[in-house]
Amino acid sequence: MLPEGTRLTGSSSFADYLASTAPELMPGAASRSAGTPSDLAPHATTIVAATFDGGVVMAGDRRATMGNVIAQRDIEKVFPADEYSCIGIAGSAGLAIEMVRLFQVELEHYEKIEGIVLSADGKANRLAALIRGNLGLAMQGLAVVPLFAGFDRETQRGRIFSYDVTGGRYEEHSGFHSVGSGSVFARGSLKKLYSRGLTEGDCVTAAIQALYDAADDDSATGGPDLTRRIFPVVAVVTSDGYRRLADEEVGAIADDVIGGRLERPDGPSAPLN
Repeated sequence: MLPEGTRLTGSSSFADYLASTAPELMPGAASRSAGTPSDLAPHATTIVAATFDGGVVMAGDRRATMGNVIAQRDIEKVFPADEYSCIGIAGSAGLAIEMVRLFQVELEHYEKIEGIVLSADGKANRLAALIRGNLGLAMQGLAVVPLFAGFDRETQRGRIFSYDVTGGRYEEHSGFHSVGSGSVFARGSLKKLYSRGLTEGDCVTAAIQALYDAADDDSATGGPDLTRRIFPVVAVVTSDGYRRLADEEVGAIADDVIGGRLERPDGPSAPLN
């Protein structure tokens, strides 16, 4: 039982509670100092997600940039939202990670207050509200554009939701999507490699191929770092819940992808029809 005064009447939203009791802690509440937004804080880049029979895969590269400088080589951009969903971040890294933490607490808070788990649509809507709260900073260049995916236990399938900076929520019915500076190249790669009926393993390989293609054409996206053994963060969500693939497992797949690129640098070919 929560102590007296920690629950708002008529609302089970932790975000609403935080906004009413400590609005200065809400994402977007801090004012921005002068300067170019991309030079002020690290920006996270490319996230890809794709569904397969029985779940969804999400993967993110490990690079964060500040202008033309690599700010961090091993940043993590894919996180569990709750037991059956995950969230990947692109945009202003500090604000995005703060939003992820609030979103995680939001889902846990709802579950404890209401005694039930939010539906997949409900989670997607809650995230949209948090993004909308960051609109002021987004208009100043510090946008947060996450990608949300999860396993819908009602329909028994993986689902992917994308957003714009105003909090607009869009479900991706194509089976795949990407966000971030390298998203155009990653999405183009997935268009050629993705098909319905992929296995989990095939879907993970397609996601890593897409990140490789993004890194090949977008300087802000990091490719597999063989010398430091830094590989993309890959998460799989199925009826068994959220699972992050071990670095050794991702590294083995990345080694196979790179081995194929040695013979064909532009990646595997797709059939003409």
